[in-house]
Amino acid sequence: MNFRRVFLMAVVLMAGAAAQRTTLVSGDDWLPISPEELKMTSVPEAPGAPAVYLYRQVDRDDSRNGHEYNYVRIKILTEEGRKYGDVEIPFFKGEGNISGIKARTIRPDGSIAHFEGKAFDKTIVKAKGLKYQAKTFTLPDVQVGSVIEYHYMMDLEENWVFNSHWILSEELFTKRAKFTLKPNTEFGLRWSWPIGLPPGTKAPEKEGGLIRLETQNVPAFQVEDYMPPENELKYRVDFVYSDNNDEQDTVKFWKKEGKRYNDRVEAFTGRRKAMEQAVAGIVVPNDTPDAKLQKIYDRVQKVRNTSWEVSKTEQEAKREKQKDVNNVEDLWKQGYGDSRQVNWLFLALARAAGFEAYSVYISSRNEYFFKPQVMSVSQLNGDVVLVKLNGKDVYCDPAMKFAPFGLLPWPETGVQGLKLDKDGGSWVTTTLPQSSVSQIQRKADMKLTETGSLEGKVSVTFSGLEALQRRIEQRNEDDANRKKFLEDQLREYIPVGIDVELTNKPDWGSSAPTLVAEYDLKVQGWASGAGKRALVPMGLFSATEKHVFEHANRVHPIYFEYPFEKIDEVAIDLPLAWKVSSLPAPQNQDAKAVLYLMKAEDDKGTLHVTRRLRVDLVMVDPKSYPVLRSFFQVVRSGDDQQVVLQPGTAAVSN
Repeated sequence: MNFRRVFLMAVVLMAGAAAQRTTLVSGDDWLPISPEELKMTSVPEAPGAPAVYLYRQVDRDDSRNGHEYNYVRIKILTEEGRKYGDVEIPFFKGEGNISGIKARTIRPDGSIAHFEGKAFDKTIVKAKGLKYQAKTFTLPDVQVGSVIEYHYMMDLEENWVFNSHWILSEELFTKRAKFTLKPNTEFGLRWSWPIGLPPGTKAPEKEGGLIRLETQNVPAFQVEDYMPPENELKYRVDFVYSDNNDEQDTVKFWKKEGKRYNDRVEAFTGRRKAMEQAVAGIVVPNDTPDAKLQKIYDRVQKVRNTSWEVSKTEQEAKREKQKDVNNVEDLWKQGYGDSRQVNWLFLALARAAGFEAYSVYISSRNEYFFKPQVMSVSQLNGDVVLVKLNGKDVYCDPAMKFAPFGLLPWPETGVQGLKLDKDGGSWVTTTLPQSSVSQIQRKADMKLTETGSLEGKVSVTFSGLEALQRRIEQRNEDDANRKKFLEDQLREYIPVGIDVELTNKPDWGSSAPTLVAEYDLKVQGWASGAGKRALVPMGLFSATEKHVFEHANRVHPIYFEYPFEKIDEVAIDLPLAWKVSSLPAPQNQDAKAVLYLMKAEDDKGTLHVTRRLRVDLVMVDPKSYPVLRSFFQVVRSGDDQQVVLQPGTAAVSN
């Protein structure tokens, strides 16, 4: 289960053109606006940019009562750039809160409109399922030529010491930026810049108790579809706290940390007799090893996992009178624990049942990629359990709600982890499920009307990670929102407007390997007239591939979250006396790592279309982009092929 220990740096900040040393601005103080900034209509280093950051400032204090001051100044250059007047300041609940927001708009003539409204809390959902809170507000009277600026304080939770990042490159070009950090003195601190620094930027320096960095002319970060986590690719400075910072040897560092982790796990799980008694109530002697481990997994998933519950106030927690959970025996008796403790319970029960099992500390890959040489313990921000079953390694995360036995959530798949033992552990890599595990199977039984519309029923079966991610995403939604979510999914698949109604009640609450949605579907005008003939597109569910990799050039690696497969079976009953005049040639593009099949068949008045798209890739170097792009061009061309029909006495409408 993923325990976030890495803070997402609050979104971009900028401020004026002062050349003095970084100073903390407070209250209603603002840096001066220069005439050049007001007159600016473009920036040579960022031609065509809708807006630019004139200045950004981040002053962070990691002491006991930590805080982070942010100042932003943006120049609006085009009509499109006016959207930056809608501000989102992200934060994670439990790590800090936003306070003291001040904002204003400086019109092109120099007059000022102050923001006097209220900032609202909003849940933001980004790519790859990442969710966070944001303070949102809209600046007044934002025009082309305006300068907008705002500053605020992020108040960090007391005694919350964690690693942070200076994110230097952002969505817009940055003319100037200044960063400072006042380190926490109770821990050692390392800092590094994994992909280098912007051209002309000097390395961070420690001066007068602060670490400082100044930079300028930072290029805008280019966002592309199917790319690794943004912050992993950006210019940044990473700060790593540790009480083991004196150790410079990577191997020795992780051996020491591994022993410390293992001691913690063994202290919590070391209740062998109690666990053997618990196992006796879960399994029976003649169970096979597979059945035995599955039963233990299912039982552990029924334990109340407090990490999935809505945060309670201190008063609510006191009223509930929850007892501390100090070991697996406490957890078993009391029936609740947090995610890490739940996984440790599974570890202890598996061992008590005779399995060889290990706790594995892993680093999820939804925000950053793990690098052991950085020697950051907080990068190991999750854990799973490795069990030897019939000679094979099986990785389990029963604390992950809705996860079937042996299936990890995608951020935990194919990642490096530290398998713990008394000697300090060893590095392992979690399994990456094959494409056949995570499928979207779409089956349609339709009738074509004489006016060219489709009517019928559709079933969509999500399996593996496709099912797990949807259950996690919708776990706190009501039935109405879940219904709309699944209906919108079908709308995304079909390249024209549709009328759709979900007709079943999918199983949202279990860890079943599949999630099934059933629909009534109407597609107006699916067949189009061409003289005395009608044309029917092959790709009923092809919309999501229509705009994949359209751009000729690629900057970043191509990053698929996990291997997947889409399988479509479409049966279309034709109107009486209608006939198939011609069928497109079958498509069979098998490049081993990717596969595309498309075929149409005529079966006595019923048109059968089968389609299969398989991707067995995760990371692809940009050098291979032309090959991958060419493959998806074939997919688009195949999906756009048409079946030619000969109508009967009635002609299809044009």
